[in-house]
Amino acid sequence: MNLIQRLFPIFQWLPAYKKADLNGDLFAGLTVGVMLIPQGMAYALIAGLPPVYGLYASIVPQIIYALLGTSRQLSVAPVAMDSLLVAAGVSVLATEGSDSYIAFAILIAFFMGAFQLLLGVFRLGFITNLLSKPVISGFTSAAALIIGFNQLKYLLGTDIAKSNRFYEVVINSARQIDETHVITLIIGIAAIVLIKSLKSLNKNIPGALIAVIVGTVIVYSLRLDDVGVSIVQNIPQGLPSMQLPDFSLGQFGKVLPLAFTISVVAFMEAFSVAKAVEAKRRDHKVIPNQELIGLGAANLIGSLFQSYPVTGGFSRTAVNHQAGANTPLASIVSAVIVALTVIFLTSLFYFLPHAILAAIIMVAVSNLFDLTYAKKLWRESKKEFLVLLFTFLVTLNIGMVIGIVTGIILSILLFLYRAAYPHIARLGRIKGHHEFRNVTRFNNLETWEGLVIIRIDAPLSFINIQEIKDYIQRLLNMEPKTREIIIDAGPVSHLDATAADGLHTLLEELNQKGVRLVFCDVIGPVRDAMKQTGLTKTIGKENLFLSLSEAVENALTNAKDPYKKVTLQTNVKA
Repeated sequence: MNLIQRLFPIFQWLPAYKKADLNGDLFAGLTVGVMLIPQGMAYALIAGLPPVYGLYASIVPQIIYALLGTSRQLSVAPVAMDSLLVAAGVSVLATEGSDSYIAFAILIAFFMGAFQLLLGVFRLGFITNLLSKPVISGFTSAAALIIGFNQLKYLLGTDIAKSNRFYEVVINSARQIDETHVITLIIGIAAIVLIKSLKSLNKNIPGALIAVIVGTVIVYSLRLDDVGVSIVQNIPQGLPSMQLPDFSLGQFGKVLPLAFTISVVAFMEAFSVAKAVEAKRRDHKVIPNQELIGLGAANLIGSLFQSYPVTGGFSRTAVNHQAGANTPLASIVSAVIVALTVIFLTSLFYFLPHAILAAIIMVAVSNLFDLTYAKKLWRESKKEFLVLLFTFLVTLNIGMVIGIVTGIILSILLFLYRAAYPHIARLGRIKGHHEFRNVTRFNNLETWEGLVIIRIDAPLSFINIQEIKDYIQRLLNMEPKTREIIIDAGPVSHLDATAADGLHTLLEELNQKGVRLVFCDVIGPVRDAMKQTGLTKTIGKENLFLSLSEAVENALTNAKDPYKKVTLQTNVKA
């Protein structure tokens, strides 16, 4: 693969394009394009933007990603979660619906693309690993509730103030419940039932578009707008013009952190769904850093054509895959469908009720609320469940950006906690064999009074060396007759300078007590670190062994007073 092919993956799949792939790409492109028309307008509504900006964001970004992205089926356009993040951030900078509000949303897309491009160019895609699955699940579940409840304004036909805090939305909705516009509510509920019914019949049926058509025809035929049903009204016709974002808006202290947060969240969302499809197709490889470049270019160049932040969507990509998309040509076809709609068909959406768009959003985000994963974590890992729960609650009641940052911090703290308190196993020899196992998990193991064998299942670093020293000290206090400690260092993958200093101190303390410290099965990088820090000399080459069996045999053979063998009978743990 040459440089051009790496930078522009289109030159990998286009020269090898097969005629047999065309039907699948055309059908998938048409299906997703039809799906994107109502979906794009609905997601623009979440972001607080006029519906046409959802269509603008579904044209250029798709084409750019098709040129630069490595996934063959990922559909890049507006998504619900990023739209809500835009609304949450921009609402404190400008009044919803104003020109400056729209300009800020486009400016965020520009900086979001710039951040993703930089992360990809400098191969920093690993930074997204800070978003663990519990954090993502807690965040998306909270976002689903916030997005869904914010649509009550359109579903009930009342003037409910939007908020990115769940409790405020609930309170605002309760205060306006007596002003519900019954006809609007009926339209919205009927649309939800219609979309879900069609989806249950066949996932390939464009339920959202059918709901849009039916709802628009009914409102137009009965002139329900005259009795208070809120409609979209005029949607500008024609393709978006090319223009630079408005950098004179300033507020970069708020815009840049928001753009960076959305860039990371958006990449995680796109990359996870792209990898899921890759695992099913197995005819291409999704490359993380190139994905960042593809998504970054899609957002940056898209912002020049009045696009707000976009990323790969779960539902659209699934439909694209199921409809038979074989290459990114399907996304180009989708973009053409949306472009033709913007040029010729926007007038048809004049009587489209906002309640239909709200219904589309509610059905779409209902799949983001993942109670099954929360139950799974509760059974398997209480600590990670608490990370999910805390992220969920903070996102739900304080703010989305604060919620995801809180989740990241908690994940890091949990990781540091586990690193600070590593698993240390007390080992014994299986009777009649040369294998050693954890004495708390296996029975019929041989141990020796005065000889302690332990295995440290973690790198030795500044964060855990004190805990390891304390463990050995507690062991000596419990077993004062200990004369020799053997450390199985096979699982130790790293040794830093602080840990080396700690081992120097430990060796001095043990020498004073007449206790020999032996290491075995030390891997190359750790041996190098021992040599560089002078630890090899302090330990002594006579106390370094290639295998645990060799170390134990040496201890048993050379002991001045023979170690008394003890056979342990313990209950086996799962």
